[in-house]
Amino acid sequence: MQHLKVVIPAAILLGGFVVCSTATYGKAEYTKQEKKACSFCHTAAVPKDADSAKSLTDAGKYYNDHKSLDGYKK
Repeated sequence: MQHLKVVIPAAILLGGFVVCSTATYGKAEYTKQEKKACSFCHTAAVPKDADSAKSLTDAGKYYNDHKSLDGYKK
């Protein structure tokens, strides 16, 4: 019984980390590759089941079509 006082809060905390860690939608590789902040291509974070194209800036739409920002003019 004594270890339940530790196991249950630890399980809840671990579950919280798992839920929160799945809320990221961007890819760090893109920011490293293009040397731009996420907000350069995205206006806001959107859930995975939402239409993510609605949250893209013109630069994001260009990147989505060309898989690179090479040639993109603002």
